[in-house]
Amino acid sequence: MSFKDFLGNEPTVRHLRESIAAGRLPNALILAGPRGSGKYTLAIMLAQAANCLTPPHGPDGLPDFCGVCTNCERIGQSLDLDARVDEAIAAREELRDVDKRDTRILIQTHPDVLVIPPDPPQLLIKIGQVRVLTREIYRVPAEGRRAFSIFTSAAFMKEAANSLLKVLEEPPAYATIVLLAENTGELLPTIRSRAGIFRLGAIPIDQIEKLLAERRPSDRPAERALIARLSEGAIGRALGFDLPTYLASRADALVVLRNSIGQADASDLFKVTETYRAGAEGQEKTEGLLRAASSLLEDLLLLKSETPQLVRNIDLQKELAEMASVVTYDWIESAARGLRQVESGMRRNLLRSLSLDSFAAQLSQ
Repeated sequence: MSFKDFLGNEPTVRHLRESIAAGRLPNALILAGPRGSGKYTLAIMLAQAANCLTPPHGPDGLPDFCGVCTNCERIGQSLDLDARVDEAIAAREELRDVDKRDTRILIQTHPDVLVIPPDPPQLLIKIGQVRVLTREIYRVPAEGRRAFSIFTSAAFMKEAANSLLKVLEEPPAYATIVLLAENTGELLPTIRSRAGIFRLGAIPIDQIEKLLAERRPSDRPAERALIARLSEGAIGRALGFDLPTYLASRADALVVLRNSIGQADASDLFKVTETYRAGAEGQEKTEGLLRAASSLLEDLLLLKSETPQLVRNIDLQKELAEMASVVTYDWIESAARGLRQVESGMRRNLLRSLSLDSFAAQLSQ
């Protein structure tokens, strides 16, 4: 694996590789882009390129990484982030109750590369995680040339964000802090002002469909067309898109939205929402519904704005057009705000079924 395997956003990738070549990689940088655009993969690649023991150069003469030396191999073990996080959570669960409270989720497959994911169940970056970074970042790299600390989310608790800001004010010359963000507005302005921002843009739909035809040949053309639009130009999201799961979440989201505009019976709503229970499985299911509902609201907005060519849920375009004809812009705005409130409630462990019922009831008023 090398930089040539990273699909799309060539100017951004080239700029970062030029920074490594010149020894001017920023002490703090933000990789911004939609979910699945490759932010985390690129961050790991940068860590490998900066610490490769036998660094090759690509045809363009810029730094690359071999992928097989001990540094590349150990850093690359963090690429499967979900698996590493599951391992860390399982390890924490085996601790005594008194120790669990003080143990934060961190990933470190190489001594000089620290990966900091949002800590469950609230899925926020917490003060304890930033304190570990503060302790580790001022140690000179043990086996590499440059230390990396990678935050995989921009959702910080207030105390954690303020603590990180102190580190960014006087970072060591041999370290780089990478923040991954879908929306840079989630980060404090003072953090953004101390970091270089590099954006990963969307890949054209036709290119994604072509890649899906190569990588997912078992999918029907209509499914590939739908996935290409739902992935919002994010290659990683498209390749790993679980269409059956999304369609199930979308069906539930449609029931909630139909009920809120009086197109469905309340009993249908209760049958759906009562299945959204507590626990990790319930959280994942609720997140899927919120993403699907958000996608549907965006399509309603596009239809009301008379830009149907941009609709993502193309298989539902006729039904969505009927819904768009009976809702207002204010209703769509209220619905989007309500989804954010449900998401916020999840972080406070509110009962999910009641949150969804309340969301639909408030919209119907």
